[in-house]
Amino acid sequence: NIPAFVDLGVFTQDFKIVRAKYSKYRQINRFVELVDQSFAADGREEISILDFGCGKSYLTFILYYYFSVKKGVRTRIIGYDLKADVVERCNEIAARYGYDGLRFEVADVTRDTLADTHIDMVVTLHACDTATDYALAYAVNRRVGRIFSVPCCQHEVNAQLKNDRMQPIFKYGIIKERMAALMTDALRANLLEQAGYETQILEFIELEHTPKNLLIRAIKTDKKQGNMDAYKKVCDEFGISTTLARLQEHEGMTV
Repeated sequence: NIPAFVDLGVFTQDFKIVRAKYSKYRQINRFVELVDQSFAADGREEISILDFGCGKSYLTFILYYYFSVKKGVRTRIIGYDLKADVVERCNEIAARYGYDGLRFEVADVTRDTLADTHIDMVVTLHACDTATDYALAYAVNRRVGRIFSVPCCQHEVNAQLKNDRMQPIFKYGIIKERMAALMTDALRANLLEQAGYETQILEFIELEHTPKNLLIRAIKTDKKQGNMDAYKKVCDEFGISTTLARLQEHEGMTV
């Protein structure tokens, strides 16, 4: 029973799940399961997390509750979002329940408020289109140890995808859209591997709860993997240029 979830509209006053929020509740619980699996063996006493593009902050609140209240870990979580009214409301709810380690900021990659603050993990849940790329680049530049990212609305590659041999397939819009989304996440995973992360793409949740059901999980190892030449050949073959690759090249994603 998470009191803040009543304020957020996920629970009713008697802590029943609001019917319209059931799929979202399943998603954030699954997200917590995957995070917990990654940290279970650490035995850590404190954790710091950045939720990049936190939106209404269902995930942010449940992560804080899980680590701070359920696990008894000293927890600091920061939620970044562009909407000032959403940030203000989330800060009010956090203060109402005494969540001292949880705060929300109106910020993005161009207005980073964390400076030298240590971050153990960056999470994103359905950050739209290239917002996911900026979050991944931010995490790599800050040498964050773990990344958990569920992308959404991958329009960038879909708008570029061209290949004469694949035209009989690409002429069907929905097929091209799905292939573009899969290629986007695979290319992202390759770039993370080249930046020194052990990277997996997992099924996040059943399709009945969201069609955006892939999660990129990346663990910092400092062991560079992948093949940049092979990556570039794929991009040349299909006429693709990605935001994450440009950030790697121009903003110096560290290895």
